[in-house]
Amino acid sequence: MNLPPLFAERMQQQLGTQYDNFVQALAEEAPVSVRLNRHKWQGAVPYAPVPWTESGYYLPERPLFALDPLWHAGAYYVQEASSMFLEQAFKQYLTGHNPLLALDLCGAPGGKSTHISTLLPEGSLLVSNEVIRSRANILAENIQKWGLGNTLVTNSDPHDFARLEGQFDVMVVDAPCSGEGLFRRDAAAQDEWSPANIQLCMERQRRILMDVWPALKQGGLLVYSTCTYNLQENEENLQWLSKQESVKSLPLNIPESWGVEETQLSGIRGYRFYPHRLKGEGFFMAVLQKQGGNLVGRLPKVRKARLAAPPKGMVPNVQPWLLDGTHWDVLQEGSLLTAFSKEWVAEIQVLYDQLRVVYGGIQIAEPKGKSLIPQPALALSTYLNTTAFPTIDVDLPTALRFLRRDDILPEDAPDGWVLVCYRNIGMGWLKMMKNRSNNYWPTYWRIRMELPTEQQRLVLPV
Repeated sequence: MNLPPLFAERMQQQLGTQYDNFVQALAEEAPVSVRLNRHKWQGAVPYAPVPWTESGYYLPERPLFALDPLWHAGAYYVQEASSMFLEQAFKQYLTGHNPLLALDLCGAPGGKSTHISTLLPEGSLLVSNEVIRSRANILAENIQKWGLGNTLVTNSDPHDFARLEGQFDVMVVDAPCSGEGLFRRDAAAQDEWSPANIQLCMERQRRILMDVWPALKQGGLLVYSTCTYNLQENEENLQWLSKQESVKSLPLNIPESWGVEETQLSGIRGYRFYPHRLKGEGFFMAVLQKQGGNLVGRLPKVRKARLAAPPKGMVPNVQPWLLDGTHWDVLQEGSLLTAFSKEWVAEIQVLYDQLRVVYGGIQIAEPKGKSLIPQPALALSTYLNTTAFPTIDVDLPTALRFLRRDDILPEDAPDGWVLVCYRNIGMGWLKMMKNRSNNYWPTYWRIRMELPTEQQRLVLPV
């Protein structure tokens, strides 16, 4: 690997005698890791665990994930192992906490957001934001497939969150960075590297932090991370923040055997991941607690409600489709009936008013005349009441054809809406009509490649 000369020179100074091992690690194949959705998959897996998370595993090789229906159904997420370290901040500081309002500011494509939605205390709400609209749509897709129903996906600028002063208990800022930690898997990160780009990233990160800081309540946690090695975008940024605002650096208790390097700069603790010290890519994370500011801010008034009560008599028709249906408020969002956690409806109305919401809650159904069309998110939800619909569990070839939106005609399926499952995990809907069916898997999610004749090895074994 031909590293940029100025980068190599700086890393030699930064790592000292470890530098040769670092360069050797960059020449090796990057590990492949997945994080299981334990709300959908409870089985054991024959893989080496990622040590800093309870649900992460290293795969022996990279399969073609697009040919695994369980990946499409949200049974697992393909995520770089180092970034799963986020779990330690939540476990060590938020375990047993009351329900929280959390923000993942730079959420796409969804690895950290799906992880956070799992880690938050029961009954919490996550706002997962992405400023680029096309990436926000991908984020919304992955949130729906993960299926927990406790997330709003927004497409807003960081400064928009300042209007929500003192509202968030925890913020995760996985800041856009120079990407030095991804050099061995992303040639573009190498090509774009320069000291000027580092400076640009550092300035943007500081602007992001200051834009969003007012929305964090007093005593709230900021989890800051990047996938880069330099001090400017990491420790020096947080040192700078500590001079602008009152913060407390929170330590994490981690075993030496993990290979994570702890750093300190002016009392700010950071945690660094290097590929020669552990099985993962370059990563940095730190946890800060806000000391000043409002304890709890007042919710802004709703100027125009985006969510309304559905027409009379409609809610009783869809409530049985959800487990614990009375836990949810079913509201009309445009043409869709969407379920939201009752405890957060006031805050959700404000968030819809103040931010650009791309997706929220669990989209249940779209009324069409006297009919109700069940939505893709409902089929993928962990709160779907599967006894409310006829279900069919299909084999792998049929599941892949369903995901291509090909015509499939299962035997013995009754007329009407049928839930299509693969290995007892819900995927989507078929509308059965006598001797034909309509496939309701979303067009924009479909598999576009030709299906191979040979079956690949299963990621999650039978």
